[in-house]
Parts: sequence; structure tokens; C-alpha cells
Amino acid sequence: MIESLSNIFTQTKMVVLGDVMLDTFVFGHVDRISPEAPIPVLAVTHQQDVLGGAGNVLRNLGGLGCQATLVSVKGQDESGRKLHQQVHNLETQAQLKLLCDRSDRVTTHKTRYMAPQQLLRVDQETILPAIWEGALKEATLAAIAQGNGVILSDYAKGFCTPQVCDAVIKAARLAGKPVFVDPKGADWDRYRGATLLTPNKKELVTYAGRPLESIGALEAASRQIIEELGLEALLVTLGAQGMLFVPKVGSAFLEKATAQEVYDVSGAGDTVISVLSTLMVGGVPPEKAVHMANIAAGIVVGKIGTAPIYVDDLLHVLDQECTTEKIMTLPMVLDRMAKWRRHGKVVGFTNGCFDLIHPGHLSLLTQARGQCDVLIVGVNSDASIKRLKGETRPIHDEQARLTVLAALSMVDAVVVFDEDTPEKLITAITPQVLIKGQDYTEDQVVGAGHVKGAGGRVFLASLVPGRSTTLTVSLMQDDKPLRS
Repeated sequence: MIESLSNIFTQTKMVVLGDVMLDTFVFGHVDRISPEAPIPVLAVTHQQDVLGGAGNVLRNLGGLGCQATLVSVKGQDESGRKLHQQVHNLETQAQLKLLCDRSDRVTTHKTRYMAPQQLLRVDQETILPAIWEGALKEATLAAIAQGNGVILSDYAKGFCTPQVCDAVIKAARLAGKPVFVDPKGADWDRYRGATLLTPNKKELVTYAGRPLESIGALEAASRQIIEELGLEALLVTLGAQGMLFVPKVGSAFLEKATAQEVYDVSGAGDTVISVLSTLMVGGVPPEKAVHMANIAAGIVVGKIGTAPIYVDDLLHVLDQECTTEKIMTLPMVLDRMAKWRRHGKVVGFTNGCFDLIHPGHLSLLTQARGQCDVLIVGVNSDASIKRLKGETRPIHDEQARLTVLAALSMVDAVVVFDEDTPEKLITAITPQVLIKGQDYTEDQVVGAGHVKGAGGRVFLASLVPGRSTTLTVSLMQDDKPLRS
């Protein structure tokens, strides 16, 4: 799954429609209180301009490697001119189509003073409805025709009028392209017919017009809204509680939050809708798409300012997560095996101490994985190794050995056994293929009789000469070089 994510992102063309703005961050430090008033004095060190609002969605899509086009409106002013420069700074396949739809429009410009967290925000803007006919309509419909999916990023600055939303949703759905909406305000009728809305809890409560204190109440309100507005799903972001996904058909689920430290929540919603929409357009099931959007949100709230998500950040966390998930107890393995076998997977099993991973181990595991669809590795516990190898072993403790094995791509699950042999483990798992090295004969392989009696087979992998942990330790003790 991880290997295919980059392809999904790079092959997906997203269209972003909504309120773009310029975000300026003025950074500095506070060492004293002003003598003029009881306020902090910010000593400015530097400042940064970035795309904000719907522009931050474009930044997130660019960070993921997506092809993206943003259509929006701006004023004929310096802030509007700076927006174009920010797109050039992205160094991605992003396109920005900004139209001056009316002479009295002022580009929304938010300035945040940071030390390092926000001290003050100053907004410059005019909130005027977008003029749909003419150039804006033409540019929007042309972008929709070229994209795979549409994001409506409503910041209540005037772009997402009922007329614009209605025309966009109808055009996209007529073309068979999903529409994802980050809503604002209490008038959600304008989003009627969209695919999915991503309100936060406060926005959902405001629209519902009543307190929603429990997850059950949030789900019930979401289902009512889905029915009323003809949606396919709602994703409710709940801050520290995580995210609640409610589909039109099927069971809702709660995805718990992942952030360890929260520095700034600015733009987290933009990250969520960028990751979620792209993955769902790319065919990723909602459970996995929501999970990844949740991880992405956890990453960006740990950064200062409206920081976008980058694909390498996301893949790094997912890779760590997959490694951890491979370390299982026997009940966990048996539960996972039921799923593997329902999908017709051939399960293989091998075992060992795996104290110091060397080329012989890698050869064995590679050959083993070639004999099956899923490879489970049984690992001797520390106590088991001491009984078998002596008090000076293992070199690496149990957790270290499990972590290294779980990081190998050819391994799908690792499980510890405390006995001297893995016979009980093999009996419980009953793999279709049992793998050992050719230093054994088939009748010497523990569990071979059970596996063959259940219709399975034994595979004896070829060995790499002169490679073993015992030999490696002996050479190290004699201060002799290892052969390369």
C-alpha cells in the first residue's frame, strides 16, 4: 500500500475552488512588556508570505505531489500580485487562475505575529459575492473538465455563493467527478449534492442547531444531514478526539487523533481535505484514506504556521506504523490469518533466533517469501535463546530483534515463542508452507508432520556458506575480520 501511495498522488489531478488569501507570518521574540500599555513588545526577526485559505489546499496538494489547479478571485492590489509569486515558489505542478471579478474587491490578507506562537492576527479584506458569469464561469468549468476531483474550500469570503456552488457541484457530478467540501457558516444548502463534507464539531453543531455531546449524537446528526443534502458521507473533525467518518451506507467509525504535540492548528482542515479527497479519488477505501488524513493532520499541527503536508513526511510515519503493526502476539496473528485466508493468501512460516541479522538470514527470508504470499516469522524469546545458546546470548534483546525483522519488506508478521522449539506456534498457525534451511532434512524440521498432515508442504532454503550468528560472534571475540 505504501509503495502505491506516491503513484496515487502524482497521477491524480485535483481542482480547488474557493477563497484564496495571502498569509503573512511575522516572526520574532518577546523580552519585555511595553511601557505604553500592558502588551508584549515583539522584536521582529523575519517574515514569510504564503498562500492561505484555498491556496493552502493547493500547497498541500503540491506537497503530496498532485497536479492541482486553483481557481479563485482577488483584488487589484499588492496582496493579489504577491499570490502569483507564491505559486512560483511552490516548485510543483500547481496552476493558479486568479480573476479580478470586480473592481471593489480587496484581496484577503491575514497577518499573524508569532513569538513563536500567535500573539495577534490582523485581517485586511472585503467580503463580496463572486460574479459567476463570464471569465470566472469559463475558467472554473474548464478546470473541472480537466480534473479527477473537485475541492470546494469555503472560507466565507465570497467565492462560494449559492450560485457558484450549485453550478460547480452539478457540473462535476454530471462529469462523474466527486466534490469534497470544507464548509463554513450555517447555510449548507448551497452544498447540496456534494460527495463529502468535512466540518469540524463546532460547525456541525451550529448547522444542526442543537448540542451534540456524544459520538452517537454526532453520528445521528450527520446521517440526518447526509439525507437532507443528498451527500454520500460526512467527515467530522473532532480535534483531540480525532475524526468521525459517517457514510450514507454502512457503519460509521471513529479515527483517534495522532498528534503528540500541538503547536499551531492553522490550516489543519486544509491538510485533511487534501489528503482525504486525493486518496478517495485514487480509489483508496474510506477507512485507509481517513486514517492517512488523520496522520497528516497530526504532522502539520506539530509545525508552526499554516504548514502543508509533504509526501515524504506521510510515508515516513506510515512506514514506522507498518513496522510496529507487524509485531504481533499469537492471538493477533491468528486474527490476521483469518483475513489473509479469506482473501486466498498462501501463508508461510519460518523461525529462528535472528540475533545478528546477516546475509544468510536475508537469503533465507527472501527465499521463504518467494514460496508464499504472506510470511510469518517465529522468533525465540530471550529466555529461549539463553537456554539454547548460553548466558552470553542473545546479543540483541527481544524487542530489538523483532523491530529489525519487522522493518524487512519480505516479512509480514513476527511473533515470539518462549519454548525451545516453535512446535506449539506452528500447530496453532498451521501454515501452508513451512520453511527451514538446507542444513536440516525434512524429517528434522519441527512441525513438518503437522503441516504436511494438514495438506501443506516443507521448503528447504539454500544456505549462504560461512554465515551464522555463532560464527560472527566467534570471529568478533577472536578480533578477526568478517568476510565481505
